[in-house]
Amino acid sequence: MQHAPLAVPLAAPGRARLRDLGIVTGRLPPGRWNAITDVAGVKVGYATMIHDTPSVVRTGVTAIWPAGEDIWSNWVFAGAHSFNGNGEMTGLAWIAEQGLISAPICITNTYSVGLVRDAICALAVRDNAPQPWHLPVAAETYDGWLSDSASFPVTVELALAAMDSAASGPIAEGNVGGGTGMNCHEFKGGSGTASRVVSVDGVAYTVGALVQANYGERALLRVDGVPVGREIGTDAVPSYRADPGEAGSIIVVLATDAPLLPIQCQRLARRATTGLAWVGGIGGNGSGDIFLAFSTGNRIAAEAGVSDVRMIAPPGMTALFEAAAEATEEAILNAMTGAETMIGQRGRISHALPLDRLQEVMRKHGRGG
Repeated sequence: MQHAPLAVPLAAPGRARLRDLGIVTGRLPPGRWNAITDVAGVKVGYATMIHDTPSVVRTGVTAIWPAGEDIWSNWVFAGAHSFNGNGEMTGLAWIAEQGLISAPICITNTYSVGLVRDAICALAVRDNAPQPWHLPVAAETYDGWLSDSASFPVTVELALAAMDSAASGPIAEGNVGGGTGMNCHEFKGGSGTASRVVSVDGVAYTVGALVQANYGERALLRVDGVPVGREIGTDAVPSYRADPGEAGSIIVVLATDAPLLPIQCQRLARRATTGLAWVGGIGGNGSGDIFLAFSTGNRIAAEAGVSDVRMIAPPGMTALFEAAAEATEEAILNAMTGAETMIGQRGRISHALPLDRLQEVMRKHGRGG
């Protein structure tokens, strides 16, 4: 089965976003939808593939349009950071060199990252994008525990469906798109999003995060500083893993409407590390933790000889750093609270974080819920 982003419920039955559970992290206010789509022009699409024959597949593609369909001709500044590099995000050499993104961004599973990268090129050709060549961004995390990734189920058509279905507004979370078969802190993981609004020199700016969370050890999981992973141990909710330890990966995409230069986008991307650490990510040796940030505050016309650009003064970056960290933290937790228990190949089970137990633990520690 394949689903467009809003063809599936925003929250699965019995699941909820973190704030809907009465749990608030951080001190900054979220945007209207508490999503990366709070940054004007940003759109997100999903295509999800779930079937049991001829092979057991739990996978998909997530697509992010940084600034609408005119991204092909009006580019945005970007920067990236690799916290731990056991993963893949294509196009980073050109971003490091030129500091611009000129195409949609996609996230999928490890074995499909090349195909999805090529699908972005195919979309550019289909839609007559003006550039003669493309080096787009496609990223991955590994879903091969639940899904038969060796059957190579993702197709160009599936990736195109994700890009074509992209929309603004609230977006689904949990077992959708590229996050469908992922695990997080030994619970079910997946796709999640959040946003924060800050004021810099009297002007409001938004920072939004979208994550594909597939990492982490149970004992390290924290929610607003509460050691939830130790409180809800494997005796209460079984782990999908037989051996403890850090494993898996996370991709974080940050968007902002603050006018930033490429080096400032790179600085912003680094702050996803803080949000990841607050939840309990340590960047283990086997983890691919790669972060990308882009700014819609400057648009660079492909044909322009000279472009006038603006930038936030260095002291103003601190507020954006806090927003990036908080949005990343809550996006990861929304991925977990939105994800349902999933049975995958060989009868393997990834159990959802039990929301009633989560609220109970948070109340025990005086954090609401």
